[in-house]
Amino acid sequence: MYRWYTLAGRRATYGRGMDNRAEVREFLTSRRAKITPERAGLPAGSRRRVPGLRRSEVAALADMSVEYYAKLERGVLAGVSPAVLEAVARALQLDDAERAHLLSLAQAADGSDALARPRRRPTARQWTPHRGLQWTLDAITAGPAVVSNGRTDVLAANRLARAFYADLFANPDNQGNLARFNFLDPASRRFYPDWELFAGMAVAILRREAGRDPRDKDLHDLVGELSTRSEEFRTRWGAHDVRRHGTGTKRFRHPAVGDLTLAYEVLDLAAEPGLGMTVYTAEPGSPSEEGLRLLASLAATEEAAAPVRRPIA
Repeated sequence: MYRWYTLAGRRATYGRGMDNRAEVREFLTSRRAKITPERAGLPAGSRRRVPGLRRSEVAALADMSVEYYAKLERGVLAGVSPAVLEAVARALQLDDAERAHLLSLAQAADGSDALARPRRRPTARQWTPHRGLQWTLDAITAGPAVVSNGRTDVLAANRLARAFYADLFANPDNQGNLARFNFLDPASRRFYPDWELFAGMAVAILRREAGRDPRDKDLHDLVGELSTRSEEFRTRWGAHDVRRHGTGTKRFRHPAVGDLTLAYEVLDLAAEPGLGMTVYTAEPGSPSEEGLRLLASLAATEEAAAPVRRPIA
């Protein structure tokens, strides 16, 4: 038995035999609260008692009865058809990541994804990359490359990534976890000039993972720790935002080479379900590309200067 945390810090107990109704309920109500009548093409009216849309308005937009939609919003998604889920997603104007999250919640409610996903996501303590994967990472020399799971554990890295994430790896309390680094390590506010953006992304990635595998004990433990120790995390967790971490551009401020603006791509690993490889690159000819070259040179120099550990005879 382990615990799950909500916006107000309340603890709802989840076990292997229990459902995800609270998660479904809070996700749907939070999405409904974000849609104004004007945005939905409805008259605003007067004396509205709730933020966003009423249940009756969502039901009308989704072409279903109020009673049936109320049942869904109470968290009962088991057995709901894809057509109904799509109608709800359309009425609530969900983006692609939110639609996928709603589908994951419905699959978890059915138990239909139990055979499709691993029982436990790999952690840094229990998983090491096979030789071919590490060789692939090491072959990427122009940018940092890491393998991570949905809990934001960094499981493997190339040499440039280890230098890039020096602050993450320098503090053992981070346990190689980017969300823990983001919210509990003061060094993250220097490393991330756009700290608020990174904080929101980290929580949204964890929330998405929670929808994919609500029985992940390690994820529950991580969320519990962060909720207890960080009010900023707790507030963001209660927003029920989800995100698919795929591609984009981020800014960093590295202690050794200064400001870097890097593009990133996340590639799902077909042989390792639930894991992804993130590769960072800089625009050719830019100061950031020169910064990565300098960082690679510094990392190579430090590695060459490190004492060689010989086995004891």
